[in-house]
Amino acid sequence: MCEVAIEDQGCEITDMEQCSTLGERGVMVVTPHRRVDPPISVVWTTLLYCAEFVTAGVLCSMYHKSEDVIWMSLTIIFMLLPAVLIQLTLTFIHRDLGQDRSLVLFLHLLQLGPVIRCFEALVVYFKAGKKEEPYVTITRKITLEGSLEVPKELEIGQTERILATHRNAFKRMAIIQAFLGSTPQLTLQLYATIQEKYILSTRLALMIITLISITYGALVCSVLAIQVIYDNYKVQLRPGAYLCMVVWRALEITTRVTTLVLFSTALTHWVILVGMANLLFFFFLPWVEFWARKGTLAEGVEKNFSKLGTTVVLCMFTLLYACINVFCWSAVKPDLTHQELIERKQSWSSLVMYYSGRFVENFVLITLWYYFKSDFYEYVCAPLLVVQLLVCYSLAVLFMLLFYQFCHPCRRLFKYNIHDCLRCVCCRRAGRRARSRRGNMPPSYSTAATMVLVPEEPLVLLDPHNSLPPDVARQLEAQESSA
Repeated sequence: MCEVAIEDQGCEITDMEQCSTLGERGVMVVTPHRRVDPPISVVWTTLLYCAEFVTAGVLCSMYHKSEDVIWMSLTIIFMLLPAVLIQLTLTFIHRDLGQDRSLVLFLHLLQLGPVIRCFEALVVYFKAGKKEEPYVTITRKITLEGSLEVPKELEIGQTERILATHRNAFKRMAIIQAFLGSTPQLTLQLYATIQEKYILSTRLALMIITLISITYGALVCSVLAIQVIYDNYKVQLRPGAYLCMVVWRALEITTRVTTLVLFSTALTHWVILVGMANLLFFFFLPWVEFWARKGTLAEGVEKNFSKLGTTVVLCMFTLLYACINVFCWSAVKPDLTHQELIERKQSWSSLVMYYSGRFVENFVLITLWYYFKSDFYEYVCAPLLVVQLLVCYSLAVLFMLLFYQFCHPCRRLFKYNIHDCLRCVCCRRAGRRARSRRGNMPPSYSTAATMVLVPEEPLVLLDPHNSLPPDVARQLEAQESSA
């Protein structure tokens, strides 16, 4: 699959199906063995994890010295909860429980699992190429070259497979860290800053790190969604696509967090109701669709799991899906009957409904804050702040549309794109306006029956004999005279 950040695309190993479309040339291109790509995303995710954990720990010590028990307790919860889930995720993906790796498991207990995993990935990378690979695996991908679909075969060695496992694990880790730890941490620290009316340097550093972590996690969600939906294709994202996604996600998340924090400063207890309603709605939505389809639980999630274990894993998956959608678009639609738990098609209707509903919700929350805001905002231009938040969210939607229209790596495979949808909407509106105008206009010669006056025919031409040929007319006259 595609590697987030600067890594070369198409480096993840998956079992590919036999491609049915060979393009116009019908040539299978065999790509020789490539140089192993460095695990940059693994190092980057580990740095974000360590930076956020250490900064949150320093901030907790400062809260302890100032006896801010509430802020300290919540900061510790949002620091340890994602860390524990990350250790479990890494252990589950690498299957260490059935192996004799006591040191690694001990480091996981100390919440240092990502550090030792990153060290292992770097060791594997630097040892690559020094020994001949015992075997290679052939994987097939379809590359889009203009209007052609060219299948290619890639040789994958054992080293690349090990690094791909590390990359997959750290992608999941980045999403868990972003939406189960960084988003509530950022919301809490921003709320504490407004309530205490001053900015701590450590708190500001933590907010910046968490915002970077959330943006990166949302970026990973978008890339993984593309790879799952277009699994048979080798996806190559250009720098312009990454830039467009970063701006889209950063504006979306910043606007959403700011809206929730401002609303919580005016109506503190109501924000709990809003957050829980969002969380429960997105948590139960996949289950309701699953029960409506009368499907069966996905098999093959884990061979050694019982039905209870599979249900627990699916509940954790839907919880993560709900936490993502509370703050931003998850870019995927869960399908609990599928083995990969994700629906393999682009859901445009879900995308439109999500952003339309989220824009309305943000507008309502900002409006309520404007009418119930405290005296702290007397020196802030509240109307300008409301307009800025709405404009920022509109810009996030605009960059999202630009990405799907111009920067999506598989946009040639879309049956309909953003331009077609907008043109269809505009044509419908123009047709309705034209019909309404026609209904208000008086009848004209183009729509009503028209009577045309013509000169009368001579009486001679009205005789039926004159409509016959001359010979036939003479024979009829002779028959009438003899009779």
